[in-house]
Amino acid sequence: MTLTDRPTAAPPVLELSKVVKSFGAVIALRSGSLRLEQGSIHALVGENGAGKSTLVKIVAGLYRRDAGDIRLRGEEVDFGSTAQAKAAGVAVIYQEPTLFPDLSVTENVFMGRQPTDRLGRIDRRRMRTEVLDLFRRLGVQIDPDRLAEGLSIADQQIIEIAKAVALDARVLIMDEPTAALSGVEVERLFAVARSLRDEGRGIVFISHRFDEVFSLCDTITVMRDGSFVSSDPTDEVTEDEIVRRMVGRDVTELFPKQETVVGEPLLVVENLSSAGVFSDVSFTVRSGEIVALAGLVGAGRSEIARAVFGVDGYDGGTVRVAGRVVPRRRPTAAMAAGLALVPEDRRKQGLVLDESVSRNATLAIRGRLSKLGFIRNAAENEAARVWASRLQLKTSALDTLAGTLSGGNQQKVVLGKWLATEPRVLIIDEPTRGIDVGTKAEVHRLLSELAGRGMGILMISSELPEVLGMADRVLVVREGRITAELDREHADAENVMFAATHAAEEAAR
Repeated sequence: MTLTDRPTAAPPVLELSKVVKSFGAVIALRSGSLRLEQGSIHALVGENGAGKSTLVKIVAGLYRRDAGDIRLRGEEVDFGSTAQAKAAGVAVIYQEPTLFPDLSVTENVFMGRQPTDRLGRIDRRRMRTEVLDLFRRLGVQIDPDRLAEGLSIADQQIIEIAKAVALDARVLIMDEPTAALSGVEVERLFAVARSLRDEGRGIVFISHRFDEVFSLCDTITVMRDGSFVSSDPTDEVTEDEIVRRMVGRDVTELFPKQETVVGEPLLVVENLSSAGVFSDVSFTVRSGEIVALAGLVGAGRSEIARAVFGVDGYDGGTVRVAGRVVPRRRPTAAMAAGLALVPEDRRKQGLVLDESVSRNATLAIRGRLSKLGFIRNAAENEAARVWASRLQLKTSALDTLAGTLSGGNQQKVVLGKWLATEPRVLIIDEPTRGIDVGTKAEVHRLLSELAGRGMGILMISSELPEVLGMADRVLVVREGRITAELDREHADAENVMFAATHAAEEAAR
């Protein structure tokens, strides 16, 4: 079905037709089209690199289009700045909001437009009253007087939405808003989104999570390789159809887990404890084995991984790799022993965004490439090219800045950086968070191949299908303790969730 198949009486609140954007020789958007009706929630889906982010940045006024048409409530627009877009009623809610941490919730909502009284003074009472009214309309409870510092990502997003509503934004774009939220926080956000839809606002919802797309959205638009592919009512398409349109092929096996020969213990963690974080953690990862750390957000899984690798300290216990004790708080010693850590936050902890792909891909092996204290660009590029090829990295040149890559390609660069160290054990935290379904399958295939070659893999994931689909054993973490160890045969959704939500002694029954 095409965009013109469904005529409407009133003009759409936002309409983009054949929008084009290039950056030098790189065409980021070939033909971007979207029709957002008022009072609707419209999903925008596609693989990383499909052009979604570029389309959003054009609507938000960060980029100017090279060609094509953009209409807001039937009127043609061409935003030259984010201020113009906001003034026209367009708001973008990003995955990681940027509030002023030292200001109160109320001050953040009214930043740059504080009302004043007759004497020209800021009318703080009016501000507070209006914020309380906004939160009431949105159905949420947040203290308007508390500082923004320390607020959860979920609360920060609500504050950004309140700012948009206060400015009477008619178009809200939510860019991967649920990636860092718990299940309860997601439901609250969805309730807010539905209330905004019921007020007649139009919402563009960008997500890789199909369960969310199909439960929340009225329409789904698919993009691929910078171009519009299709747009259909949600109840007229299936998940499989959407996947095929996104990747241009059938993703027949999202979890390509191959049988491996499990060998000797490679990573042995004994009685690891860190006061107030985790306690008495013991487990083993063997050659050829994928072991998953599962559990709810905040259970302590990432903290355990960081301690094992030496990024964070711990109070007691030992970490051994191939029988060799790894000293605490010594990442270089962990690397020398054969450990590698792909962190949860690839942008902040895994990459130098302002450096090239080749520089990032070789960061962990620079000592090996150095001769007399110097590293030749040719040697750096040659080493990076090997992993760019093996991981099927989609980028036009190795000198491309890492910060400009799609999320999936950024994850491949981080993986390549650590695999270049030839580790015995790979610790990978949230391997497919925020990346598209096609790249997910590629990452899963790679992990399976690495295990097949004898590498031990410790995988941390909040996605239960990923845990059940890829792990040979599942270790469930609850409040800093391992409450269950389940082999592949006995690991199912019910057992994992029970262990994640009940005390260890109850889970063992």
